[in-house]
Amino acid sequence: MTFALPESVLVIVHTSDLQVLLLLRVGRRGWWQSVTGAREACDATLRDTAHRELLEETGIDAGSLQAWHWVNRYTIWPAWRHRYAPDVTHNVEHTFSALVPARCAVRLSPAEHERYVWMPWRDAIARCLSPTNREALRLLPRRAAR
Repeated sequence: MTFALPESVLVIVHTSDLQVLLLLRVGRRGWWQSVTGAREACDATLRDTAHRELLEETGIDAGSLQAWHWVNRYTIWPAWRHRYAPDVTHNVEHTFSALVPARCAVRLSPAEHERYVWMPWRDAIARCLSPTNREALRLLPRRAAR
């Protein structure tokens, strides 16, 4: 078995008026999130990871991917621990955002997500399960203004 690397990306997909894309995890009632995913050996850079995950999970091929240079280290949740080597307990998450011209239809990865929704960033904060995802959404207005 190949274990996941304990390094991942979080990609906040948004419009210029801060409508945010959220995805609902398959089989995880109420588990709404932004695009996320682990770095893979084939990814030369974290930007490559963010681009790959965005394309795989949504079908969006964003050229306006912005690295935030904001990193979180957190304990891997028990539901995901089996994906990592037995001695791995923490993950390092790198945050990106992707500005899209308008809300658009999304091509979901059926193995990962079952629904999507576009909503104002403030409403998305309340819907996200992950604390790091909620904090990134709180920071979005300042980041998007840059």
